[in-house]
Amino acid sequence: MVQKFIDAYCWLLNWLIAVSLAVMVVLVFGNVVMRYAFNSGITLSEELSRWLFIWLTFMGAIIALKEHGHLGTDMLVGKLGPMGKKLCMGIAQLLMLFVCWLLFSGSWDQAKINWDTTSAVMEVSMAWVYAPGVVFAVLGGLIILTEFVRLLTGQIRDEDLVMIQESEESAHGETHKA
Repeated sequence: MVQKFIDAYCWLLNWLIAVSLAVMVVLVFGNVVMRYAFNSGITLSEELSRWLFIWLTFMGAIIALKEHGHLGTDMLVGKLGPMGKKLCMGIAQLLMLFVCWLLFSGSWDQAKINWDTTSAVMEVSMAWVYAPGVVFAVLGGLIILTEFVRLLTGQIRDEDLVMIQESEESAHGETHKA
């Protein structure tokens, strides 16, 4: 049930990322064309694009977390046996949950502080700049917590105990020979 929810919101996030990228391209390109061709511009283009980029970054991080797409190294963990890998994974997941809590509490506090402050151009609450941290902390924490429960209940295979990608090429299944 939880996994279906995670899959559904990651599917939705993929679409939101695509729409955000399209809007950013249209806004920035349109603004450049209007500045050079018509000596005018779209006033909210720069600010909205910046906000969309912030949201896009956090949404992409959630998807990468779900797909184990974050880059890292397994130099130490790769040499351990299954029990050592499980222990390291459990510790890492607990630490990541703690970081999610820190991110949540900090972002939540900043959103509350900036709730009545409006942006210069769009005149929208600046809390929306800090909201992606709250969203990431909640959704990312749910993914990590689900993986932690799977670890504790023995549902993770031994070959899945290292949850990072060594390089971008291995993430995409590409190999380069020198």
